[in-house]
Amino acid sequence: MAPNQTALDFVDFVNASPTPYHAVHSAVQRFEKAGFKPIRERDSWASTLRPGGKYYLTRNGSSIVAFTIGRKWRPGNAVAIVGAHTDSPCLRVKPVSKKSGAGFLQIGVETYGGGIWHSWFDRDLSLAGRVLVREGDNFVQKLVKIEKPLLRIPTLAIHLHRSSVFDPNKETELFPIAGLAAAELNKGAGGKSDQAEKDEDTKEGAAEGEEEFSPLSQMSERHHPKVLDVIASELNTDVGAIVDFELVLYDTQKSCIGGINDEFIFSPRLDNLGMTYCSVEGLIASVKADDALDNDGTIRLTVCFDHEEIGSTSAQGANSNLLPSVIRRLSVLPGNRDASSDGSFEPVGHEGDEATAYEQTLSRSFLVSADMAHSVHPNYTGKYESSHQPAMNKGTVIKVNANQRYATNSPGIVLLQECARSAGVPLQLFVVRNDSPCGSTIGPGLAASLGMRTIDLGNPQLSMHSIRETGGTEDVAHAIKLFEHFFEHYGALEPRILVD
Repeated sequence: MAPNQTALDFVDFVNASPTPYHAVHSAVQRFEKAGFKPIRERDSWASTLRPGGKYYLTRNGSSIVAFTIGRKWRPGNAVAIVGAHTDSPCLRVKPVSKKSGAGFLQIGVETYGGGIWHSWFDRDLSLAGRVLVREGDNFVQKLVKIEKPLLRIPTLAIHLHRSSVFDPNKETELFPIAGLAAAELNKGAGGKSDQAEKDEDTKEGAAEGEEEFSPLSQMSERHHPKVLDVIASELNTDVGAIVDFELVLYDTQKSCIGGINDEFIFSPRLDNLGMTYCSVEGLIASVKADDALDNDGTIRLTVCFDHEEIGSTSAQGANSNLLPSVIRRLSVLPGNRDASSDGSFEPVGHEGDEATAYEQTLSRSFLVSADMAHSVHPNYTGKYESSHQPAMNKGTVIKVNANQRYATNSPGIVLLQECARSAGVPLQLFVVRNDSPCGSTIGPGLAASLGMRTIDLGNPQLSMHSIRETGGTEDVAHAIKLFEHFFEHYGALEPRILVD
């Protein structure tokens, strides 16, 4: 049985996106192909945004907002939102990463998020992220993804550690090896590494004139020179042009389709590139028709934040002003006089309307908080509430929690059920056991700060937060269709499910 094309396309998206920076870049490419135009927060939008238009913006290169404006938009109208996040638990290279031990070159790393860290042992790892490069007087962000396996965190042989518990110390036992110290010293025809030779040339040049002041120690002192050589080669630049970087480790084994009937996706970063991909593709699918926005009075918006895995409190996280500021600016956008007008605008109708348009928009809008959910595990069924055991490839899971770890309530369930009915896709329900802790999402925080109706949902998966996770191939298309119909029909459904 051949895997469906949607699942294959998702696999390509994951493989191109080892970091949030790459995920946003991949999303940008898809939005631009679909006719979305870039805008920037620092610019005025008054002369740029038009009803019927499609736009996107990024923040920090790791969060993205994309939206379309219905041709019947009016100030204070509703915004239909799907929110996800671009980050996943990983190991991040420390600012000073140069380490060695027992003749091995090692890399200093710190843990990001709540990963299943033992799953990172004995994997073929490499480096990816963003690098700040000096180009003349400017500093330019460049993305790097080194395909070659460079690093490995080896386990201790069972003969030396006979224990049924494997709980490595994250500070002392999680350093990956990058090579042998002797090999590094012997690189180059003269017995010196390429970087060592460059450093000597730099010192000789400095001896002729005054040495340039550097507030921080040189990159070659903070990181292994050979690692810098590899990064510079990948970027086709000089090592000396590398000013700083934010790099993480990633598994070089590619995401793939598996299972007897091609029913599984074996992949890193399903949480939460699964929902990032579906939210992007759902928005794009909702405006494929040329007349998709002609009778729409809403704004359709997808937002994918960074830093959810560490609490969302950052300039580009869900607790930032990113979404509120975008909605505030959109809420006062004037609309066309009519669908056949020449694009001229009508002003806000009455005195005071502009002052309250933001609050009106919030009260009319709806947020779908999209974050991957738990599938039932066949070997641990006792860990799941007996009546709430989501199955893979049986549809997106609505997540409910009485203590508001998820923001779902009945009006939201009714709304999503109507969207799913229109799309012809199944839904499932999930509640954790009373004796089990419950994770959370961007949903409750945004619901509280915006006062916006919100529902939490996600596709079911196994091995959440492992370096290698498992999802269902059919669920990718299920979620895309669900989001597509949510965007298309929210304007009509919202007044039918009104609870003040």
